[in-house]
Amino acid sequence: MLDLEVVPERSLGNEQWEFALGMPLAQAISILQKHCRIIKNVQVLYSEQTPLSHDLILNLTQDGIKLLFDACNQKLKVIEVYDLSKVKLKYCGVHFNTQAIAPTIEQIDQSFGATHPGVYNAAEQLFHLNFRGLSFSFQLDSWNEAPKYEPNFAHGLASLQIPHGATVKRMYIYAGNNLQDTKAPVMPLACFLGNIYAECVDVLRDEVGPLGLRLRLLTAGCGPGVMADAKVRAVERNIYFGDSCQDVLSALGSPHKVFYKSEDKMKIHSPSPHKQVPSKCNDYFFNYFTLGVDLLFDSSTHLVKKFVLHTNFPGHYNFNIYHRCDFKIPLVIKKEGAAAQGEDCTLTTYSKWDQIQELLGHPMEKPVVLHRSSSANNTNPFGSTFCFGLQRMIFEVMQNNHIASVTLYGAPRPSSRARAEAIGH
Repeated sequence: MLDLEVVPERSLGNEQWEFALGMPLAQAISILQKHCRIIKNVQVLYSEQTPLSHDLILNLTQDGIKLLFDACNQKLKVIEVYDLSKVKLKYCGVHFNTQAIAPTIEQIDQSFGATHPGVYNAAEQLFHLNFRGLSFSFQLDSWNEAPKYEPNFAHGLASLQIPHGATVKRMYIYAGNNLQDTKAPVMPLACFLGNIYAECVDVLRDEVGPLGLRLRLLTAGCGPGVMADAKVRAVERNIYFGDSCQDVLSALGSPHKVFYKSEDKMKIHSPSPHKQVPSKCNDYFFNYFTLGVDLLFDSSTHLVKKFVLHTNFPGHYNFNIYHRCDFKIPLVIKKEGAAAQGEDCTLTTYSKWDQIQELLGHPMEKPVVLHRSSSANNTNPFGSTFCFGLQRMIFEVMQNNHIASVTLYGAPRPSSRARAEAIGH
């Protein structure tokens, strides 16, 4: 049985690990994988057709804990303990819930002190007692009548007239004062672990197509030798088609992984007559997992020739390999007519394929069907995706109409950096 420390408005954990509010989804899953012998039977719950309308949930069924992640930014928003009989809980080092100590209303009052009068929800038959960043729900269905209490006559928990011995049914840890309106906080410093993260990624482009990326990066910088003075720093970096490996390394640092392409499965769709001639050396990717970005380098010139932006939607074969890339792709839609003017539009991580087609038009060619699988196991439980090419961009579309990834490509041009900087000015 897990023995965990409750920190209101912050975390639930022990000396080995901690689930902290604002923690990225991938980091929470990494903790579960590392401690799989202790934390077993974990479920991933999400909406297959509308993944942005419901929180993404990690359900620790053996321990009675749910971790609720914001559907958009995929940061930990709420920690729910829905079965207190499966876990030991303590606050400030003192247990308030074990096999020997029941989490009664008296025990909660003794451990956490006084608070504002609670709220009775008649529909749920639950009584909610709220502290800042922490809420307890008491089950009332076994009582003969609902608690009789007047909001204007409250002198502490005793005045709520809750029968003695009422025990906690659920506990919630969240940021702020209101569980219903809570949002995932910014990522804590403890979660950076020496990595850089992308707050947003803007695609730089001209009239023809994409030129490169402008990344707003977050890192946990610190003062000279003083870890206590650590704080989050934001920096901007630009990467362009035609940039060298050295340019990329100086801007973004070392990649998490370098992947060499063993074969080019899309080569058969190339119109080049030499497409069947095997290459003497392979193109290679720089994988930046915490940025949600891949960069493909040409094997002969060692210059950037493709960018891949990952949305990390659940239900995709590569889910949880990359953090979500929150990208924006500006478009200029030209209207026909005498007074033809351009209309500025933006594609984002959350744009759906039918919306993109309304802006860019329907592709002339049929999609390429992409079936991902590992070399050891040819099965893919999520099914195939479809790749459409428009304006030097390839959109990988999932079966629920969401975008799994966007690949940007273009011939390396020496003047691309100067032209992009001219656009910025």
